[in-house]
Amino acid sequence: MPSPSATGGTSVPHRFARPSLSSLGLSPGKRTRLKRLLYEHGPGGGTLLVLPIDQGLEHGPVDFFANPDSLDPAYQFALAHEGRFSAIALHIGLAEKYFHAYAGDVPLILKLNGKTGIPPDAEAFSALTGTVEDAVRLGADAVGYTLYVGSPSQDRDFAQFVEVRSEAKRLGMPVVVWAYPRGEAIAKKGGRESLYAIDYAARVALELGADVVKLNYPVRGEKDRDSPPPYNTLELDAGAAFRKVVESAGRALVLVSGGERISDPELLQKVRMSLDAGATGIIFGRNMWQRPKADALRLTRELHAIFREYAAAPS
Repeated sequence: MPSPSATGGTSVPHRFARPSLSSLGLSPGKRTRLKRLLYEHGPGGGTLLVLPIDQGLEHGPVDFFANPDSLDPAYQFALAHEGRFSAIALHIGLAEKYFHAYAGDVPLILKLNGKTGIPPDAEAFSALTGTVEDAVRLGADAVGYTLYVGSPSQDRDFAQFVEVRSEAKRLGMPVVVWAYPRGEAIAKKGGRESLYAIDYAARVALELGADVVKLNYPVRGEKDRDSPPPYNTLELDAGAAFRKVVESAGRALVLVSGGERISDPELLQKVRMSLDAGATGIIFGRNMWQRPKADALRLTRELHAIFREYAAAPS
């Protein structure tokens, strides 16, 4: 039986099963590439530890001030290599100028769309910046696509994603969807960090054909009462809420977003809670490369030790 939590909700039973590779209905090309990421690189054992460096486009250079060395993408590539990450995720310009030195050693997830942080998020939309053919040419093992669920621009977002999904299917390339709730309607229904918004985003990614979906952790707050029923009355602790999200993602593997930098104890607790809830892995950017490299490598060793506890044989 689940035990009551300190917040009055229900805690997550230990180690909720994540989807197996064989259950995903993948083509041979997609399965081969995804198997490499899950079992041949990084922590292995069917888990994922991804290092993203798309923040320079999405936020501008501001994120690099915390660690000036990180302004040079070579820093993150070296960190991904020495820290044995499952993959590095970035846009085409960085891939074409820096990836050649690590090709075959650090798997690549090529981000295919993006936007700057200059316009408001009210009508958020990420235009294409690369193609699936670019990803194949560069030797990528997956492509990434940012989808803004709830934005007034979601109609053209969906249509653009159909093109990417079709090309990825034709070329046997797994698709990782960054599923982000955005827009005024989301803000009025509990906000983009609410369980309602993130649970909805998880389901949309599954419905549209994501192989892997990147999601944020739901955050409880006063705005939850503005969410549609029954979300406005749910009393779930953080672990149970995230398990709900993982269940909504169905047979799409779940990556948990690291977000802004947090303390090491909080980070490690978040990893354990995520894996207990059935997540396949973690995608940590600023939590890793805003640190001096020695500190980041120390933390990756701790993460690898946790991932080994959740390792499973290919199935």
